[in-house]
Amino acid sequence: MECSLNKDVLSKGSISPSGDLAMKKIETFQKEMLSKGRSSPGITRHIAFKGEDFQVIRSRIDPGTASGWHHHQDYDVYGYVVSGTVRLEAGSDGKDDVSLGPGDFFHLPAHTVHREVNPSTDKEQEVILFLRGTGSMVANVEGPSR
Repeated sequence: MECSLNKDVLSKGSISPSGDLAMKKIETFQKEMLSKGRSSPGITRHIAFKGEDFQVIRSRIDPGTASGWHHHQDYDVYGYVVSGTVRLEAGSDGKDDVSLGPGDFFHLPAHTVHREVNPSTDKEQEVILFLRGTGSMVANVEGPSR
């Protein structure tokens, strides 16, 4: 069977001259190439990927640091703990908390008021966050609901 190829398709690299699907280039970012994200005292964030409705962020929290209370508006947040211990506080008066360690995953549904805590006195915490949604990403609040 003979295949007729569109020159525009060939120039985009999606089909090779032989008619086979061609590989797209792998996109990489070395850790020193990440762009600085929204950070706060004791917390640094770097953006690896950002699109119309998603972001992939590396978050590092210094020992003994807690973020302020906030939620991520219409964004669902999925996380993977790389190192350290992560305590997520949420719920009425912040009493619903969960502790996670390296290799653990979590999901924060959109509009979930929470804060992240690094309970360690000597070890940094590192988490990779995958955010999916639209609009403004963070809304700071006074505290959790009572």
